[in-house]
Amino acid sequence: MTWRERLLSWMPTRERLEGNRWLGWLAPWLGHPKLWHWSRRGVALGVALGVFFGLLIPLAQIPVTAAAAIVLRANLPAAAASTLITNPLTLGPLYYSAYQLGNWLTGDTSLPSEVPEEGANSESDRSTWQRILALGKPLLVGLAIMAVFSGLLTYALISVFWRWQISRRWRQRR
Repeated sequence: MTWRERLLSWMPTRERLEGNRWLGWLAPWLGHPKLWHWSRRGVALGVALGVFFGLLIPLAQIPVTAAAAIVLRANLPAAAASTLITNPLTLGPLYYSAYQLGNWLTGDTSLPSEVPEEGANSESDRSTWQRILALGKPLLVGLAIMAVFSGLLTYALISVFWRWQISRRWRQRR
């Protein structure tokens, strides 16, 4: 079994999603064939959307990406899978890089204010969120810039690689 066949076997099919009791109400929108077709434009746009929203939105990335993929008729499985660019292993380095980029672009050299820990674990979750919010403008600017450029770069790279593969196959046939 090739890697492509294995990947396609893991992907949910339109029929499985339409038969799902939680997602059945989405059947009218999930029925469009372009959402499931593996074409250069569809896959490139789907992965670009996934990377864009994966970097830009910290929570609920897959539903937002799926909605954008449905509206733009991008490949839905590629869009949903590519949101996993941000996962527990990559989230820290990506957000740190975005913060540094935002600091450099905005010229903000001040350190985020420390929020004192006020209590037990329930309070520590809130104070962690307050620390993230204290990063503010540099983080948001950095994430936005990284998301836009990463999405565009991903779209371009996949399109170029896809065309190169097609032209290579044509040359081999001759």
